[in-house]
Amino acid sequence: MSQKPFDFRKEYKELYMPKDKPVLVEVPEMKFIMVDGSGDPNDNPGFQEAIEILYAIAYAIKMSKKAPKQPEGYFDFVVPPLEGLWWSDGPFSLSQRDNWQWTLMIRQPDFVDLGFFQWTVEKVRSKKPDLPVEKARLESFTEGLCVQILHVGPYSTEPETMAKVTAFIDKEGLVDLVPRGGKHHEIYLSDPRKSAPEKMKTVLRHPVAKS
Repeated sequence: MSQKPFDFRKEYKELYMPKDKPVLVEVPEMKFIMVDGSGDPNDNPGFQEAIEILYAIAYAIKMSKKAPKQPEGYFDFVVPPLEGLWWSDGPFSLSQRDNWQWTLMIRQPDFVDLGFFQWTVEKVRSKKPDLPVEKARLESFTEGLCVQILHVGPYSTEPETMAKVTAFIDKEGLVDLVPRGGKHHEIYLSDPRKSAPEKMKTVLRHPVAKS
């Protein structure tokens, strides 16, 4: 019997499958493919392009099991969910989107090093020459101490769920780092093209510090 692909969501449930109540979690260092952008994600060609770039590279890395070249330590895996870091030059607001800055990203296994990443990017470039894959980078990211919660519903109702996070931060005497240069973090567990808005699941995460 063939071994099932490694699934980050199932192996690290504390990071990807929280309850609908705020919890404190320590997020370790991870590798990501990242693409930066700005502005309201709705009707934003750059936002859609970033998603296409990320998935093209992520699936090329996964399917390298069929390629002549495999990195040392390769194992088959389920491509992790899309994630987004969000912030703004001024005070960050979930409802004021025009000034948003963002980084979209997809987690990668530890065996993906810079050399293999660049090799994969060139493979994607040869198949999709019109896709600006040079916008993507491989980067390690350590988030550290965070408060996170599962949001169920459309993106427009996230402020209601974030109010629970804010109340938890205040109750526990923590410091919300987003107003101090941290980044609001979302992990998209549902595909909005296939899920009813009221059933969509999104992990909301805020970096914090102990006061």
